[in-house]
Amino acid sequence: MAVLIGAHTTLANRDTVDPKWFVIDATDLVVGRLAALVSNILRGKHKPTYTPNTDTGDFVIIVNAAKVKFTGKKWDDKVYKTYSHYAGGQKLIPARKMRDNKPEEIIFQAVKRMMTKGPMAYKQITKMKIFAGSSHDHQAQLPVELKMA
Repeated sequence: MAVLIGAHTTLANRDTVDPKWFVIDATDLVVGRLAALVSNILRGKHKPTYTPNTDTGDFVIIVNAAKVKFTGKKWDDKVYKTYSHYAGGQKLIPARKMRDNKPEEIIFQAVKRMMTKGPMAYKQITKMKIFAGSSHDHQAQLPVELKMA
């Protein structure tokens, strides 16, 4: 049995977590790649102090959600499904119509489906703020602009 002397693992708890605010401009970004980046930031996987059983994630503000891109023919082929749990209550909404009516919902659904399922993930998804236009109402939090490579 090997014992490492001096080695120690940092485990985060709610007292040691210091969440930051990031703002991302979604203009001409691919939805899936944006959602993967945002879900990792919300979960805190970009930090060296990531702990799976603690919410170590940061807040994310996404602006210009109406200007995102899909690759391939997804604007024509992709369909969002909703169901009201009543007979005949299923709605099929094409991606183009979703972009015109609720562009924030495209990014929200993509990020939500990349998150784990459970109480902590449901709390983490509320730390994402999405805006269709270029302005947001979280200037007081002094968000740092995050550019996607």
